[in-house]
Amino acid sequence: MNSQDEIPTLAVTSQTAQAAAPAWSGPLEQLARDYLRDRRTDRRWRVFFRLAWATLFALAIWASFAARSTTSVPSGPHTALVEVRGEIAPDAEASAENVVAALRAAFEDEGAQAVVLRFNSPGGSPVQAGLINDEIYRLKALHKKKVYAVIEESCASGAYYIAVAADEIYADKASIVGSIGVMMDGFGFTGTMGKLGIERRLLTAGQNKGIGDPFSPMSEKQKAYTQVMLDQIHQQFIDVVKQGRGKRLKITPETFSGLYWNGEQAIAMGLADHFGSLDYVAREVVQAAEIIDYTPKENVAERLAKRFGASMGAGAVSALRSIGSIR
Repeated sequence: MNSQDEIPTLAVTSQTAQAAAPAWSGPLEQLARDYLRDRRTDRRWRVFFRLAWATLFALAIWASFAARSTTSVPSGPHTALVEVRGEIAPDAEASAENVVAALRAAFEDEGAQAVVLRFNSPGGSPVQAGLINDEIYRLKALHKKKVYAVIEESCASGAYYIAVAADEIYADKASIVGSIGVMMDGFGFTGTMGKLGIERRLLTAGQNKGIGDPFSPMSEKQKAYTQVMLDQIHQQFIDVVKQGRGKRLKITPETFSGLYWNGEQAIAMGLADHFGSLDYVAREVVQAAEIIDYTPKENVAERLAKRFGASMGAGAVSALRSIGSIR
C-alpha cells in the first residue's frame, strides 16, 4: 500500500475519533469541573477555619492579659469581698466552683483581714449551696479569719444556706431574708392530653424510672417517696441554719416554713444580726476600709471570645449544611 492509500485511512480514523469523543469527554469534563470546585471550596473553608481559630486564640490571649491588668492588686490590709449574685447553680455565676475559688483566694491573701460575702441571690441548688457552706467552715478553721455576710436585695433559700456559715449577718431593713424550705416544681399534662386524644407512649425498665414525667400520672406511692426526699433535704437545711445561727435564732412555727421576711423582721427573729452595708462592715467592723473584690469576673474580651466562638460554630454548621456535608 502506498502513501496515497494511507491518507484516506487516517482521515477516516480522525473523523471516527471526533465522532466518538462526545460519548466520554462530556462526563469526564464535568467530573473534572466538580473536582476542581470541591477543591476550591475545601481550600476556602481551610483558610476560613485557620483565620477563625487564629482570631479566637488572639482574643483568648487578649482576655488573659486584660484580666491580669484589670484585677485589683492587694496593697496592704483590706477587706476581701466575694459576691454571690443571681441563681446558685452549676453553670451560673454563683456556682460552687466560682464562689469557692474566690473564697480560697481571699482567705489565702495575707492582707485580707476578713472576708465579706455580699448577697443578691434568690437561692438555687442545695447541693451547690452546701458545697460552699462546707468550704467556708473549712477555710475559717484553717486561716482563722472572720467571715461576714452582707445582704443587699435578697438572700433567700440556697443563698441563706450559705450565709449562715458567716460569723455575723448584716442586712438592710428592706432586704429579703429566709425562705428556709425546699421546692420541686413541674407541670402535669395528663388531663390535657386525654382531652386532645393524645396518647403518651413511655417505655421504661424499672417501674419508677418515669417518675416525674409530666405526661404520665404520678402514683400516690411516687408522691410519698418524693415528699420523703424533700423532707430530708429540708431537715438538712434546718440543721445547717441551727448550726450557723445557734442561740441567736428565735424559732417559731413559721421559721422553717419557707416564708421570707424583710431585714427588720429577720433581725428580730435572729436570722440576721445587724443593719449594715458592705462599706459599713469594712470600715467599722473589719476596720479595713479598702475593699478588694476577689469574685471571678468575665471581662469584655472573654465575652467577645465566647460570642465569636458560638457564632463561628453556628455559621460553619449552617454553611456546611447548605453544601450538603451535614444532614
